[in-house]
Amino acid sequence: MTGAEVQRLPDGRLHMHHGPIDIIAQCWGDAGAISMAEQSAIARFDTVLAELASELPELRRAAGQPKSMIGQRMARATAAFHPDFITPMAAVAGSVAEEILACLAAPGIQRAYANNGGDIALYLTQGESLTCAVAGQGDVLARVKVQSQDAARGIATSGWRGRSWSFGIADSVTVLARTAAMADAAATMIANAVTLGDHPAIQRRPACDLQADSDLGDRPVTVQVGPLTRSEVATALLAGQAVAQQYKNAGLIEAAALFLHPEHRTVGSLALEEMPLA
Repeated sequence: MTGAEVQRLPDGRLHMHHGPIDIIAQCWGDAGAISMAEQSAIARFDTVLAELASELPELRRAAGQPKSMIGQRMARATAAFHPDFITPMAAVAGSVAEEILACLAAPGIQRAYANNGGDIALYLTQGESLTCAVAGQGDVLARVKVQSQDAARGIATSGWRGRSWSFGIADSVTVLARTAAMADAAATMIANAVTLGDHPAIQRRPACDLQADSDLGDRPVTVQVGPLTRSEVATALLAGQAVAQQYKNAGLIEAAALFLHPEHRTVGSLALEEMPLA
């Protein structure tokens, strides 16, 4: 595996890539502050993958107790969902985004974000806002606007079509929470809950057959979802919506949007603006 790669995109954003970690980051503010913040983020990014790799056995264990800063953030976020099965790895993308954002959220910075493959950590000073594109329905994305007065500072998306395995059948579940790590963990759990159980249109395989060292072991994960009736779609979404509402009531999340073609459901105050793909 090659070392960390960092480049400046034509529009000025930073692109940081190392193995499975792929981050787009940007900040606004005083020019000197931006330069120092970016240098800090780049230096920290260079150490992230090795830090995670050194603790992989613990990070892949349910109720694992890692020692690193990022690992502990992962464990804290996922512990909120015990005793249901979850490992710290369910919050890895959001936790890494938070770690990079912490370098960008420096004096002189007005707003910033770190987007780790769709799991986004946000920094907003008073009066600032950021509008983020999130997964939507079919060929339509959605925009979510987060303002400084909002409690949410993290956005994450999960689902069986995403880069992580899911027990459920949601095309996508997007969650807004107070941190990106918590949003990441909650999106995983809510997406798992969008399900019809054993259904002939749903194909599943043991996670370890798809990835030998998966933290999910031999638990069956969704690999294909065939045609469903509108009633079946509604039933699956209702199951996920109930879990999302439970998390909202417990203060774990601020809002969620659940998508299963051709329907979607929302929990909490979440205004989605459709954004057709070009």
